[in-house]
Amino acid sequence: MKTMKSFAVAVIALVSFTTFAQTTKKVNTTESKVEWVGKKVTGQHSGTISLAEGALVFKGKKLAGGTFTVDMTSINTTDLQGEMKGKLDGHLKSDDFFGVEKFPTANLVFKTLTNKGNDVYTVNADLTIKGKTNPISFDMKVNGSTATTKLMVDRAKYDIRYGSGSFFDNLGDKTIYDEFELDVTLNF
Repeated sequence: MKTMKSFAVAVIALVSFTTFAQTTKKVNTTESKVEWVGKKVTGQHSGTISLAEGALVFKGKKLAGGTFTVDMTSINTTDLQGEMKGKLDGHLKSDDFFGVEKFPTANLVFKTLTNKGNDVYTVNADLTIKGKTNPISFDMKVNGSTATTKLMVDRAKYDIRYGSGSFFDNLGDKTIYDEFELDVTLNF
């Protein structure tokens, strides 16, 4: 009888450990995509940027964490071609915007997650761009081996001032809005 009780306790412990075990799933950076949209008074531009690395952490089947490194040198404008594309890509990589020579990566680290149900989580994270870290919140949907989110980033919080109405007066139609959108699809 004592052996049966010991066996039962061991099975329950194993099931509990397996059910709540933490697993880290590496993000496939070549199959994942990050698309950006930046808007100004007179229009907008869009493009892509690559992940250098990333991972999502799960407890059982529930999202529990994540860390990501973005390759800022990969900024790529997709709505322009030729000389105009080259100029905008170069300008975005310059110190006026992301200063990729000095800051070649940006980082996102999940801090807390709230399960909203239906595999949707509210993520509170720290985002570091140009050496400045600020909190950011967004919703993320997990579906099988894919996670998706859209988040808005306020560049003014990272001292990215070029064309910003938050820092300069009388810009008129030269104003570039502070918030830019990231549309993210992670495959893991």
